[in-house]
Amino acid sequence: MKLFPVLVMLTACAARPQDLSGKMFTFPLESNTAHVRLNASRLDFSSLTLCHRSFTDLKRDHVLFSLATPVHSNDFLIFWDYTNKEIEPHIKNRKAEFGGRDYKPNMWHSICTTWDSESGLVQIWFNGLPSIRKFVSTGTNIVGPVIIILGQEQDSYGGGFDINQSFIGMISDVHMWDYTMSSCEIQNYSDELSFTLGNVLNWNALDFQITGRVLIEDKQRIC
Repeated sequence: MKLFPVLVMLTACAARPQDLSGKMFTFPLESNTAHVRLNASRLDFSSLTLCHRSFTDLKRDHVLFSLATPVHSNDFLIFWDYTNKEIEPHIKNRKAEFGGRDYKPNMWHSICTTWDSESGLVQIWFNGLPSIRKFVSTGTNIVGPVIIILGQEQDSYGGGFDINQSFIGMISDVHMWDYTMSSCEIQNYSDELSFTLGNVLNWNALDFQITGRVLIEDKQRIC
């Protein structure tokens, strides 16, 4: 019986898409190996919306989401800059900086990010509250094949992991769409109401593989 959790952590977990409703990925240990790879069939994105929830007590820089292509290792990266207290979306290796967010430790935070190639504008929604819209990259799409990683930041396509940028904590409710979501839909996601499930990544039917010490657990809630 004691071996079972180890088998869950260390074996690939994506023979078919899984419904992770009410679940979370737990990253319990600092490493430069442990991660979850999310599989998406889409190869060409003119716009994107990404939403996820995370819970951590890290007091350093760390990655929240990493999408790389052979051309750009940071084609769509969401990163927390601890020194400057900024959420930093990177689009096609170009960075926008959003400060003034109350990213408290030891509590769940909902973060949604939108980007559109025609306007070049990126925006974040932190716990349901929108940021200003900033220009980051325009004119060309994000073109795959893509590698999407949770838990590690890709400094090269599918690798280049740095232990000092790794994520420790819990991640849940990851959804991605190939368009910019309306503010009402994003608000519904943040408030855990009914919303349109992701058509690129869908937490309720997620295709993924786990590498290293990552657990799938029931999502913890305060009663």
